[in-house]
Amino acid sequence: MIKLSKRVVNMNPSPTMAITAKAKEMRRKGIDVVGFGAGEPDFDTPPHIKEAAIRAMEEGFTRYTPAAGIPELREAVAEKLKRENGIDYSPSHVVITDGAKFALFSLMLSVIEEGDEVVIPAPYWVTYPEQVKFAGGTPVFVETSEENGFVLTVDLLEKVVTDKTKLLILCSPSNPTGAVIPAKELEKIGKFCAERGILIASDECYEKLLYDGEKHVSIASISPEIRQVTITINALSKAYSMTGWRVGYAAGPEEIISSMIKINSQSISNVNAIAQKAGVAALTGPQAFLGDWLKAFDERRRYMVEKLNSIPGVTCTIPKGAFYAFPNVKTVIEKGGFKDDFEFADFLLENAKIAAVPGSAFGYPGYMRFSYATSMENIKKGLDRFEVAVKAIMEK
Repeated sequence: MIKLSKRVVNMNPSPTMAITAKAKEMRRKGIDVVGFGAGEPDFDTPPHIKEAAIRAMEEGFTRYTPAAGIPELREAVAEKLKRENGIDYSPSHVVITDGAKFALFSLMLSVIEEGDEVVIPAPYWVTYPEQVKFAGGTPVFVETSEENGFVLTVDLLEKVVTDKTKLLILCSPSNPTGAVIPAKELEKIGKFCAERGILIASDECYEKLLYDGEKHVSIASISPEIRQVTITINALSKAYSMTGWRVGYAAGPEEIISSMIKINSQSISNVNAIAQKAGVAALTGPQAFLGDWLKAFDERRRYMVEKLNSIPGVTCTIPKGAFYAFPNVKTVIEKGGFKDDFEFADFLLENAKIAAVPGSAFGYPGYMRFSYATSMENIKKGLDRFEVAVKAIMEK
């Protein structure tokens, strides 16, 4: 019998991808399933980006590229970070990665060793703790509260930091809650980490998806001291609807970026050459479409949250960013006699034909993550089904 490595045995598969795959398989069989599980925009990749990819193929740009990424894309990222985020990096401080997920993965492998602790605010993206464990580190969770809008504060952070703390992972706007950390709180968190030499992984994939006048602040832009301990991670997936293109990037201290480039060279070799050319077009080309997308997301957000809050036994705070709602369904789970939110999610998929991700997958039992990165038609149909299912449970 083949014995697998402990690092793989101890790693859990992604619940979000598993639920999405199951929903897709049901649809393939002709079952009408409404998917609220996937974290990807339903809009098509903008034409000028696709045209750049076609041009790259026609010009024969189909060979290996430098492991760090093609120079023009690293330059475009550096210019974007300076222009939009107020972070002044040279291209040598930038690495192009196979999506933001691989940027985080190679960062963990670059800086985490056995015994290191990594602080992860909960609710958290499902991948964070699994990558930490794979790298040999120990995830340490700090629970935020619904009453505080799921926002991490320095007071909460102080309670869990030890002399073994190596890294803090931030995600603002948040997946799965849509929470946005205020600038003043970000500054306090940044100073706290800089003074103690704690690294910060700032996952900013949802930076352009903000509502109600919220403004994105990159923590690395606050001060030179904070910038020295911060690795800013982003991707083209959400803002440009390029999830399948797999183009992400990281920017930070040159010694860490150099390590991540080394990992690229011995793992993926380089990000897809054609996708990198498309990435240049995404960052340097027209951006007007983003306003139209954001307007659509905002309309869906408001409808979804209002509808969820109208259903007996369900409450939901309004997200300030990203494209997820994170309703509290503890009352429904208890009333229905479900063992946990995973069992409730299975019930919804099998009986209501709705795919949503249980809160336990994000370290927050009793909640569900509903993505509104789907059409208003699907949102209305899916939430109507959810309402019927929940009312039947609550009226028992």
